[in-house]
Amino acid sequence: MSAPRVRDVPIGLRATGTRTESDSLGTVDVPAGHYWGAQTQRSLIHFDIGDDRMPKAVYHAYGYIKKAAAIVNARAGRLPRWQADLICRVADEVIRGELDSEFPLYVWQTGSGTQSNMNVNEVISNRAIQLVGGKLGSKDPIHPNDQVNMGQSSNDTFVTAMHLAAAEAVDDHVLPAATRLREAAEAKSRQWAHEVKIGRTHLEDATPLTVGQEWSGYAAQLGDAIDHLERTRKGLYRLAVGGTAVGTGLNAPPGFGKEVAGQLAELTGRPFTSAPNKFAAQASCDHLVRVSAALRTLAVPLFKFANDVRWLGSGPRTGLHELILPANEPGSSIMPGKVNPTQAEALLMVAVQVCGNDTAVSMAGAEGNFELNAFRPVIIKNVLHSARILADMMDHFREFLVEGARLDTDRLHHNVDHSIMMVTALSPVVGYDRAARIAHHALDHGLPLKAAALQCGITEDLYDRIVKPENLTKPGVPSPDGHRRP
Repeated sequence: MSAPRVRDVPIGLRATGTRTESDSLGTVDVPAGHYWGAQTQRSLIHFDIGDDRMPKAVYHAYGYIKKAAAIVNARAGRLPRWQADLICRVADEVIRGELDSEFPLYVWQTGSGTQSNMNVNEVISNRAIQLVGGKLGSKDPIHPNDQVNMGQSSNDTFVTAMHLAAAEAVDDHVLPAATRLREAAEAKSRQWAHEVKIGRTHLEDATPLTVGQEWSGYAAQLGDAIDHLERTRKGLYRLAVGGTAVGTGLNAPPGFGKEVAGQLAELTGRPFTSAPNKFAAQASCDHLVRVSAALRTLAVPLFKFANDVRWLGSGPRTGLHELILPANEPGSSIMPGKVNPTQAEALLMVAVQVCGNDTAVSMAGAEGNFELNAFRPVIIKNVLHSARILADMMDHFREFLVEGARLDTDRLHHNVDHSIMMVTALSPVVGYDRAARIAHHALDHGLPLKAAALQCGITEDLYDRIVKPENLTKPGVPSPDGHRRP
């Protein structure tokens, strides 16, 4: 068949009513105003469950796969160049999101993702047919299976699309947002490096540290989680494409998976390679399970960070109020002037959701039978959901809380001046038991620590030389009597 003339036809169908399309089970009436075909319509009828739609990122990833496969097939002479060019043109529209309205399927569908793969195949086929002035549903000159799906199966391409979509979410959204938040925490750590405060362990007063030291802990926790996610996401670059139905590569030419993976690397700029063992790549979703766990691992220190911040900002009169949090919006419909730590609360909820998502992913990853994990849609839905809300939330928490947070220095100084745990500095000099008696004497009689120490026989000169709050924040600083702080 000679190449037909490709017209510049805007996306969209003005037809109303229905048209008849067919698949291997027979004919189905589909909306005439859409590009999808019989298999997509069957899925809409049989799996109209809830409000959870397959993430559009999966379809955008599929656009890359269909384009890469068409390029490889044309290069080898299996597909006429004009057909490949037509598929690539429509695949680019898919990648850019211009056909998003044509991908209506629900997450709750076949566990292999076959219906979403066929949704893409049908849309590309009919849009290509429209571009050459053909009859929609005729499958001529671009057939959804024979040309668009050439050398492919849902079993290898859907999990490949999952990897592409997850890699994009982690690389371009989660990691940059986490890095920006870590850098913001590091900036606060430097800004507050010399502000002494009282530490807390078991929710009780402890020895001093600087606010900068406390915030360096948050930054380091984030840094560790980022490092872990960066290592883990590398598994996403190994692609199942080329394995077709069960991993053997039936109906795919030799080397097809490697060539398509290389083409995907070229198209996306990511280091995608062909998975060394297609049986593992299709029978499991282990790399996505690990990425989900790494997102949960990031959510855990974020929960700690947000929880500490909201407690440190509690008040303003009856709480800790060491931090002054930005007032972003009124906090109550009944209490005038109330301001709440809303960004921290939102981050806490996001972290809880991510942990819940990971539970679903881990259970789904452990499921599936023999040569196919058939829980793929719920896995990618939860991984992408976790990635999206984490990335968005970290940027909001940074912009609307961390960067605008200030210190209540009066409260910090008051707490330092009235801390009983400063007695720890005396312990190496006067002994643990005597230091404990001083602390209990101060508490029992409502005395400042210095007054209690003097009443217990400690000289003022010794106290003033030993109990220096700023020195207690620096491990290894020698005391005037030669003792080295533990």
